[in-house]
Amino acid sequence: ADQRLAAVVVHSVEDEGNGANAEVGSRHGFIATAADMERAFRGAWQQAKTNGVGPDGLTVSNREWLQQLVFCVLDALGLEDNTAGRGAYFEELYEVFAQPRVWRIFPDVEPVLRGVRARGLHVGVISNWDARLRPLLDALGLSARLDSVTVSCELRCEKPRADIFRAALQAANINAREALHVGDALEEDVRGAEAIGMGAVLLDRAGRHAGNATVVQSLEQIYRVIDGASG
Repeated sequence: ADQRLAAVVVHSVEDEGNGANAEVGSRHGFIATAADMERAFRGAWQQAKTNGVGPDGLTVSNREWLQQLVFCVLDALGLEDNTAGRGAYFEELYEVFAQPRVWRIFPDVEPVLRGVRARGLHVGVISNWDARLRPLLDALGLSARLDSVTVSCELRCEKPRADIFRAALQAANINAREALHVGDALEEDVRGAEAIGMGAVLLDRAGRHAGNATVVQSLEQIYRVIDGASG
C-alpha cells in the first residue's frame, strides 16, 4: 500500500543549552558548572517524568511543570533556596530556550526533508512542546520544510495519547495505515503511534536501544523503511 509520511522530524534538533543553564544561573546567584547542570537536568527530567503529569494532564507543554523541573534541578545541586531568585532564573531560562542560538539542527535533517518531500510525501512534526515551538521552527528555518506542525500545547494533549496523533493525521489528510512516525522516544513516539495503527520508527542516534522496535540511527536510514512500506 502507498504510505505517505505524516511525521518525521521529532528529533531534528538538540539543545546546546547546558552552558546557557549555567550562564543564566550565575546571573541569578546559582553557581554550577555546565557539566553539573547537565547531570542535574537529566536526573530531574527522569524523576519528573516518572512522577507523572501535572494537574492538567500535561508535562513539557505546561509552563508551571517546566518551572518545577527547574526548581528540582536547583534542589539537586544544593543551591540556595531563594524563591524570588529561582523565579527570575526560570523566566530568563525559558526565554533563552526560545532562541535558535541554543539549538543545533542535525546535519541529516534538511537533506532528508527535501528528499522526502521530493517523493511527494507529506512531512510534518508532532511535538510535545509549548507555544515557543512555532516561532522557534521559523527562526531555525525549518517551517518552510514542513507541511504541518502539531503541537501538544495547542491540543492540551501530549504523546503518547491518541488524540495528538489523530490531529496530525487529520492535518495530513491521511489515515493511520498511510502514515509513518519517526521519533526518539520509545513510549511516547513508537508505542503511541503504533497504538492507533501508524507505522513507527525509533530514531536512536546514540545506538542505545535494544528493545522491540524498528530502529534507525539517522534520518537518512528512513528511506529504506519508506521503500519497504511502499513496496
